[in-house]
Amino acid sequence: MLNLFRAHVGRVTDPVGRWLVARGVPPDAVTVAGTVGTVAVAVAFIPRGHLFLGAFLTTVFVLFDMIDGAMARARGYSTLFGAVLDSTCDRVADGALFAAITWWCLASGQQALGVAALVCLVAGQVISYVKARAEGAGLIADGGLVERPERLIVALVGTGFEGLGIPFALATGLWLLAAGSVWTVGQRIVAVHRSARDVERAGSPKTST
Repeated sequence: MLNLFRAHVGRVTDPVGRWLVARGVPPDAVTVAGTVGTVAVAVAFIPRGHLFLGAFLTTVFVLFDMIDGAMARARGYSTLFGAVLDSTCDRVADGALFAAITWWCLASGQQALGVAALVCLVAGQVISYVKARAEGAGLIADGGLVERPERLIVALVGTGFEGLGIPFALATGLWLLAAGSVWTVGQRIVAVHRSARDVERAGSPKTST
């Protein structure tokens, strides 16, 4: 389903990416602009109770993350610095979004829901960290039930629907996302354990009889 979503969005972002590359705009600048915009609108609108507007504008800036990828494809190459910058900016944007949601939950007196939002924030960062740390050690930690696109879709849709007055939209989304995120942390730890075991077995000397 997400692949279908990306394919449809790609029909818009790919031409935009080619247009920006043709005018000499660097992908890294788009990455930073998208992150700054995401942080700004999430923190400015969501804690103040403007949930639908905040979710909508955050979604617009989150799409910049897909535009910089389209620009890299249009340019025909990506850079090591760009990859690190993109990953770093993703963590900043995700943290700002869930921090803003947590802020609103606590400010509106929904402490339990604020806990769910905090779990989503922390678990989401850990999911990405496990993968990055594993890859740095030459191991594999891909996949899992809830990856970044799922986290963003559930959080933004739940926030937007809550802003439209749909009861329990955000609560349902956050609690499901919290459970799924914790489960995904476990899945990635298991994946790293298996990958490390395979590497150690492949590297262990064979004894002759």
